[in-house]
Amino acid sequence: MIITRTPFRISFFGGGTDFPAWYREHGGAALSTTIDKYSYVHCRKLPPFFDRKHKIVFFSKQEAFNEIDEIEHPAVREVYRFMNVTDGLVMQHDGDLPSHSGLGSSSAFTVGLLNALYALQGKMINKKKLAFEAIHVEQEMIKEAVGSQDQVAAAFGGFNRIVFSSNNIEVNPVTITSEKITHLQNHLMLFFTGFARFAVEIEKDKLQQLDKKKSELRAMSRLVDSAIDILNDDIDGYDDFGKLLHETWLLKKSLSEKVSTSQIDEIYLQGMSAGALGGKILGAGGGGFILFYINPEKQGQLKSALSPLLHVPFRFDTLGSQVIYYAVP
Repeated sequence: MIITRTPFRISFFGGGTDFPAWYREHGGAALSTTIDKYSYVHCRKLPPFFDRKHKIVFFSKQEAFNEIDEIEHPAVREVYRFMNVTDGLVMQHDGDLPSHSGLGSSSAFTVGLLNALYALQGKMINKKKLAFEAIHVEQEMIKEAVGSQDQVAAAFGGFNRIVFSSNNIEVNPVTITSEKITHLQNHLMLFFTGFARFAVEIEKDKLQQLDKKKSELRAMSRLVDSAIDILNDDIDGYDDFGKLLHETWLLKKSLSEKVSTSQIDEIYLQGMSAGALGGKILGAGGGGFILFYINPEKQGQLKSALSPLLHVPFRFDTLGSQVIYYAVP
């Protein structure tokens, strides 16, 4: 049996500039961190005593099949096809947080499944290849309207500035002191809005408007460098990170009318009224998790103001996708 553990991510700045249709011509950048909430993939070979060659389990849903073409789940189908899976397998997926919630869960699963299947073949894969192959599966094989930052974050792990160009993707770790990392973490609060969304439809709408949103996307990319400047300065100036989140939220909302809703706008307004300096809906938008930057002494009143929502404490992850259990005959 193989078990992989792959982290979810929080994207602070630059989301939207990681679409290939954008960065292959204009370049792009994102600032994100993985967190201590994970996608788990369990894989083992299935003995040939059953009426179906393969079995996959997703929470309460199951599929049993003989041929790869029969698989309904698109990521499983295309990863199996990409890896040329021929042996019978049992694959089970679990996650610490719900899917379709803006934390890169779909890409975390793709990365974790690829990692598991390589391990099952007795092979080790480096982080860059793992990220690039996950991008290929999602963008070229599944044909999903997704960017490229989530796969990179899940594979590499850590707090990174990710730079996209026409022919490469670079991962630059944010090299600030542990004191600064702790300070930043202590000023961030994550809440689940209670309604998930399907990112693909929102991302398709953004893609259709890329040519009309060039100035907004360039501004979002520049905010990555502005955030790095803040992180490099003294801790006393870190409140500007929160204010920058507010700025990127306004830009993000302008990319598509589907990014926000009246419910999200009300949640955001309540958060700001309770003392937050900035925040944003994570992922494509439309629902899922919302992040706020707020000073610790005001966090109690933010929790009270958003009491119907579930507060999810978290810390930064540094390891990326890992094989955490390896036992094969």
